[in-house]
Amino acid sequence: MIAISPISHLCGTHQTARFVALSIVTVIPMNPTNHPIDATTPATMKGVQLIGHGGLDQLVYREDIPTPQPKKGEVLLKVLAAGVNNTDINTRIGWYSKQVTGDTNSGADQGYDELDATTATWSGSALQLPRIQGADVCGEVIAVGTGVSSERIGERVLVRTMQQHPTKPFVCITFGSEYDGGFAQYTCALSNEAYAVNTPWSDVELASIPCAYSTAENMLHRAGLKPGERVLITGASGGVGSAAVQLAKRRGAYVIAVAGVTKHDDVKALGADQLVARGDDLVAAIGADAVDVVVDLVAGPDWPQLLDVLRRGGRYATSGAIAGPMVELDVRTLYLKDLTFFGCTYQDHIVFTNLVSYIEAEEIRPVVAHSYPLKQIHQAQTDFLNKGFTGKLVLIPEA
Repeated sequence: MIAISPISHLCGTHQTARFVALSIVTVIPMNPTNHPIDATTPATMKGVQLIGHGGLDQLVYREDIPTPQPKKGEVLLKVLAAGVNNTDINTRIGWYSKQVTGDTNSGADQGYDELDATTATWSGSALQLPRIQGADVCGEVIAVGTGVSSERIGERVLVRTMQQHPTKPFVCITFGSEYDGGFAQYTCALSNEAYAVNTPWSDVELASIPCAYSTAENMLHRAGLKPGERVLITGASGGVGSAAVQLAKRRGAYVIAVAGVTKHDDVKALGADQLVARGDDLVAAIGADAVDVVVDLVAGPDWPQLLDVLRRGGRYATSGAIAGPMVELDVRTLYLKDLTFFGCTYQDHIVFTNLVSYIEAEEIRPVVAHSYPLKQIHQAQTDFLNKGFTGKLVLIPEA
């Protein structure tokens, strides 16, 4: 287990709160730019802090976390709902470290012994702790920092998870990792990364979108999936996989989905044209050189089969390795079949802009398997790891 001393967060969560007395009995928190925050916003909030890499005990629910204050260019959000994702767990246990070679469940309960904290995040830098995780946020704008129009107050928004570094190509700033995310009653976000959404969807449905759906859409965008093409999607019952099924169908592709047999009906309802049982021989099931694109979230020991089913000139896109990151590659297959590989983390702005347009046009609809009060995050992550559901799990902070 590794613990690191607390430091300040981007939104100033650990800075001393400032107050201005408006009368003998009324005290209103102020943000650093002297834009008053609503008097009903408390000086402290309830939330979950990650205090170190390790097991579930490293996620601590607290009721005395200073409420963040929006800085220049930021908005303060009341978090309405926050989705649960693999990346939350992977970051908690330090799975992104190259020291780890097992699947994403291998250290989920206790983490990993003697983990080098400087290599345990996907950014390649040590996580600044304590950290409020939560890559998925649906929230309401309740205050703004300098340079942000007060007309944004009252908007219901989604925060883009994979944000771009202002000057360094392919460098990501990740919401809920490089700075505090949505596992709390309030959070700050850059105004230009908080997208207003006009939809009748519930808060819980919207909170299932940012991380999983942007990951899936990014893979399809990078691979250039076209109408009429055949795409194989692994891990098709999970959050990203189920999103990929819907988004691929939206593009007019023929979708072959790999999932556990007990979840086939659920995945078919999302639009899959053909189902393959997890663990089945892919060449026997669908044939060699049978698909144009593979969208892979699983990797693991069966990975070589994915290249066998790709046609010559096919494209492979990946953004996960839940069955394990170490695979065997016969480089001859790569070059003799003229395959193209896409590692997909960085996202162009158009990816999230497109997602918002799909939502508002009712072209997609997420599947939410279950929601939990935020204080039940241990149970939510346990259920997530057990994989006994299709779609997404979502946490709801106390109002």
